[in-house]
Amino acid sequence: MLRVNKRIAIPRQEFSFAFARSSGPGGQHVNKVNTKVTLRWHVAGSRHLPDDVRDRFFKRYHGRIAQTGELVIYSQRFRDQRRNIDDCLAKLRVMLEAVAEPPKVRKPTRPTRSSNERRLQAKLNRSNRKQSRRPPKHDE
Repeated sequence: MLRVNKRIAIPRQEFSFAFARSSGPGGQHVNKVNTKVTLRWHVAGSRHLPDDVRDRFFKRYHGRIAQTGELVIYSQRFRDQRRNIDDCLAKLRVMLEAVAEPPKVRKPTRPTRSSNERRLQAKLNRSNRKQSRRPPKHDE
């Protein structure tokens, strides 16, 4: 069971794992064992993901989800399968935590009078500084 928070818990049966030979260090060992892990999860068909979270997930990670609605995550960071599986699940947990809560709605506010005055004063100072660099005008 992948627990994200109180509301989101996804059973391991929804994930499919595939294994392949990993690249990188490991000597002869790397040529013998399948330590690279590919996690596949059908996001669109998941019954354990709330609809609002699913919508935010699709919106945020649309580039990582295939047209079939399947998310693919790879891990070959470690030299053993178990840790790479845990790494894939940790990556998925981070992705789900990012969309678990709806974003706060921004309340439009107006700038304060003092901030407007500071902005206008800064513009005036900048204008005066640039004006003082110009050569004096000749009156005819």
